[in-house]
Amino acid sequence: MGVMPERRYPIVNTKIRTRLLGISFAAAIALAACGGAAAPAATAAPAKPTEAPKPTKLTVLCTVTEDWCVAQTKAFEAKTGIKTTFTRLSSGEAATKLKATANNPEYSVWWGGPADGFVQAKGDGTLAAYKSPNAAKIQDKAKDPDGFWTGVYVGALGFCSNKVELDKLGLKPPTSWNDLLDPKLKSKFSVAHPATSGTSYTMVWTQVVLLGSEDKAFEYLKALHPQVAQYTKSGAAPAQAVGRAEAVVGVVFSHDCVAAVDAGFKDVVVSFAKEGTGYEIGAMGLVKGGPEEAAAKMWIDWALTAEAQEIGPTAKAYQLPTNPDAKVSDRSVKLSEVNLINYDFIKAGTAKKGITTKFEEAIAAQPK
Repeated sequence: MGVMPERRYPIVNTKIRTRLLGISFAAAIALAACGGAAAPAATAAPAKPTEAPKPTKLTVLCTVTEDWCVAQTKAFEAKTGIKTTFTRLSSGEAATKLKATANNPEYSVWWGGPADGFVQAKGDGTLAAYKSPNAAKIQDKAKDPDGFWTGVYVGALGFCSNKVELDKLGLKPPTSWNDLLDPKLKSKFSVAHPATSGTSYTMVWTQVVLLGSEDKAFEYLKALHPQVAQYTKSGAAPAQAVGRAEAVVGVVFSHDCVAAVDAGFKDVVVSFAKEGTGYEIGAMGLVKGGPEEAAAKMWIDWALTAEAQEIGPTAKAYQLPTNPDAKVSDRSVKLSEVNLINYDFIKAGTAKKGITTKFEEAIAAQPK
């Protein structure tokens, strides 16, 4: 393949602050008193309403790292006494699973993964609306106006590189999407498949925004295809591949690259595209018709608290919390130092099915 001409990316000037701004609100709720005309005399005291049984179990569809799934479910179980189990899938797999089991749902709440996947699931009819009272503290951009999903964390898309392997090639950590097209990186680049990974789909949509159209984005992705050693299923997997020197550069959410360093891969470094990069709002939603609705709503309420959002760093998950009262780890990326694009989660989620199908047919299935 000949060297592709360099693509001109417009510089995006929009900066997004380090933390999503919470909305202050008064938590007072007025209880309506029963009043009005006097009731006629009764011969017997009215029967007490039957209380709903306390939830005893919860099944979570979890799309963050395995360690974080474990830590989060254990904490919820300890807090509530509800026996909590989870299945860990990638974001794309989760949406597919919910659609395939819509007539007999196996899970009651879906937790984690980019919000555009939840937009797609809302369109599929696999989520139910639930507006938690705790969602009032979450910025409007980080939640569905109809209550089908609510954001619990934020992460920026970045480049994860093995500096030792880069030195061997005479390269520096990439600072532009065009850097990934360097002939020296042929078959040495790692990224997930956008049909299974929300991380990878964020990269694809980032190209749509930066280059101005889906067609131009696919021209870039076709040029990138020969560079890819293998499309992984999980969005975090390229960070591990880079750490093991199975790839030289990968695209992941930056917190996954930081976690790779914590896992012992000391040659791994993070960098960002100067022309702009995408980001995720990691979301959660109530599964429509799920078997444990009451417990699932308790999970959603709890997951929006500062206490719950501070669990991630204990499992080496360094995403930024959406609750403004939660403490931020010093290992988390400073978003004020990253040029983030204007990422429209509604547009991205609505276009996801068509784009991922096109990617499989026009790019992933093609020879390199």
